[in-house]
Amino acid sequence: MSDRILVVEDEPKIANLLRRGLLYEGYTVDVVGDGESGLQLARDTPPDLVILDVMLPGIDGLEVCRRLRAASDVPIVMLTAKDSIPDRVAGLDSGADGYISKPFSFEELLARIRALLRRMRVNTTAREEIRFGDLSLNYATREVQRGSRRLDLTAKEFDVLQLFMQHPRQVLTRDIIYERIWDYDFGGESNIIEVYIRYLRTKLEANGEPRLLQTVRGVGYVLREE
Repeated sequence: MSDRILVVEDEPKIANLLRRGLLYEGYTVDVVGDGESGLQLARDTPPDLVILDVMLPGIDGLEVCRRLRAASDVPIVMLTAKDSIPDRVAGLDSGADGYISKPFSFEELLARIRALLRRMRVNTTAREEIRFGDLSLNYATREVQRGSRRLDLTAKEFDVLQLFMQHPRQVLTRDIIYERIWDYDFGGESNIIEVYIRYLRTKLEANGEPRLLQTVRGVGYVLREE
């Protein structure tokens, strides 16, 4: 499955260059032209990496970066025409992982993207355990615990829960869950996602614990505390 890259860039020529170049390199690419749309798309279809322009209409790139970073650890590369040290510091302080000035070399950008995605995968592997509230998931042993209670999950239940724990507090649509977990479209009539959400809720809440997998009506599901 190819990595998904979200490009938030309001200059049509640059946005088109990035879209065509990244598609050619085998990435899945989403492109939007303003910060609000970028935040919305990142919530609905969580990307593996974000390329973010600083100067955007409406919500600027620094604020978008701060909000993205508050919600997840997705790698963020900032693009800007500004090249002063204070501007770079502001970008990095807002949570960016990399900073490239316009005009830029596409090959340099590709190298940065590959390095960040590689680092993300290494960090995920090295960080064997992830937590959300009283819920913990171990990548290496594929064990899940809620508090001191161990949950007996099937392989597919584990995969679904892992997806939510990798994107806490982000609404995951049915389409993105299908794509990330089953890698193909079951069709609009399938209720396979609802079935697995029900299985997980039954096991997560077996001792009367508060619900963590919430339904966002008409959109999808989100891992968050009520």
